[in-house]
Amino acid sequence: MGVHVHEHCLKMARREDGTPWWSAFPEPSSSPVKITWSEVARLVQDRDQSQPREFLLVDTRRTDCIGGTIQGSLNIPAHSFYLMRAMLYDLCKQAGIKRIVFYCGSSNGRGPRCAAWMQDYINSVSDGSGSDYESDSGCSAEMTTQVMVGGIRGWVKAYGGEMMEGYDEKTWEHPKPDEETR
Repeated sequence: MGVHVHEHCLKMARREDGTPWWSAFPEPSSSPVKITWSEVARLVQDRDQSQPREFLLVDTRRTDCIGGTIQGSLNIPAHSFYLMRAMLYDLCKQAGIKRIVFYCGSSNGRGPRCAAWMQDYINSVSDGSGSDYESDSGCSAEMTTQVMVGGIRGWVKAYGGEMMEGYDEKTWEHPKPDEETR
């Protein structure tokens, strides 16, 4: 998966032996489908509270998960995501979730990587050899993953603290360097 990573992020993402944290896991083969902030905002705003949710937002930030998160998001740090993808799949399937939207700081590393790992898993369990029915995006019709373009930083630029939980305006006045790959 060709994900651009800033040099300063690479330094922060290295383990003590110098390898990146994600090198312990298989390289994903899926390419995540992108979704815009406005599309995610529509999902959040238009959700009928009396109906079961059909989407899940997953925030993959870890130590940089400050300043708030989009309303209803589940925080699963990227470092632990690969080992939890089967459990997340089972929970989403039982809950009737059709779409899992991933994001991180800027959605340039962790969010896309986790979305791809999840889509790989979904494809592998669809019928044992991949999906037996595919949507126009090439993803399993039963469940699909997406990545929110621009991550939480883009969301805050577009919406400020709207539709966020735990929003802290001071955090966003002087944001720290992006910990995208940490």
